[in-house]
Amino acid sequence: MSSETGIREFGFWIYLMTDLILFTSLFATYAVMGREGSISAIVDLRQVFLETMLLLSSSATCAAAMSFMEGNKKGTMLFWLAATFLLGSGFVFIEVGEFARMIREGYGPQRNGLYSAFFTLVGTHGLHVSCGLFWMLILMMESLQKGLSLPLRSRMLRLAMFWHFLDIVWICVFTEVYLLGRLA
Repeated sequence: MSSETGIREFGFWIYLMTDLILFTSLFATYAVMGREGSISAIVDLRQVFLETMLLLSSSATCAAAMSFMEGNKKGTMLFWLAATFLLGSGFVFIEVGEFARMIREGYGPQRNGLYSAFFTLVGTHGLHVSCGLFWMLILMMESLQKGLSLPLRSRMLRLAMFWHFLDIVWICVFTEVYLLGRLA
């Protein structure tokens, strides 16, 4: 690993920590606003569970892509990266549909502080997933054009770090918002 690559990876760790601060703030806001009630009555936990399975499965396919990249198997890496992209896209598609349904039924972010905090927390995570999907597409195109160069491998490593971070954040969202919200 070159010194420049190491510096970039360290810088990316710093970025992830700032994202952790952002999400911690959003979780804290949601927890305070959660005193107003619960969203559990209006969410379809089956859909949320499906979203969760898609995102967690995408973490496994992302790990597989990284493993095949390390083995210099570009075609297989691209296959698993495409699978990651499809699973992540399914997650975003379901989430957008759920948001649209909630807004149509009058449970949008303008309803009260709890719904505003919910849409901000879950929407910020969804926006991060969408950015990760865009990044993934760029890296797939780059690998097709330039092969598995050292700079591409470094960017793939940072993408994988980002993707796994988003899975960890989602586990926290799923637990705090959807599971503990049911118990409240």
